[in-house]
Amino acid sequence: MKRIFFFLITFFWTTIIYAQNGVRYTATNLNMRAGAGESYLVIDVVPAGTKVSIDETCNCQWVPIEYNGKVGYISTKYLVKQSSKNKYYTNSEGIKVQSPTYYNSVPAGATALCRDGTYSFSRNRRGTCSHHGGVKKWLK
Repeated sequence: MKRIFFFLITFFWTTIIYAQNGVRYTATNLNMRAGAGESYLVIDVVPAGTKVSIDETCNCQWVPIEYNGKVGYISTKYLVKQSSKNKYYTNSEGIKVQSPTYYNSVPAGATALCRDGTYSFSRNRRGTCSHHGGVKKWLK
């Protein structure tokens, strides 16, 4: 009986979310938990770059999602508005440089770790991570 009740609540909650959905992408491999909090059991891992739908009006730390036929909760701290596909910009010297990007470990060519968890590939220290909370740690 508890399972049916939980399923119905989850179904209605998910329906509400999809009705007011906002698309986000996981910035890293993300633990999906049985409840809203780190103390809950990990029931699956959602890969980096996975598209998820959330309620845009919710200013929540944890949101329910459906992934691999399971319903669980993920932290909104690791969701981004854009896909993790690499983007590039042209720097002041006319060189094409990869924009700061999320990675699970230090990628080749990274020069700094930004405070938001992205890795910068900047060729110049001036302005590095300026739109990402500043430099947390220089790598080179």
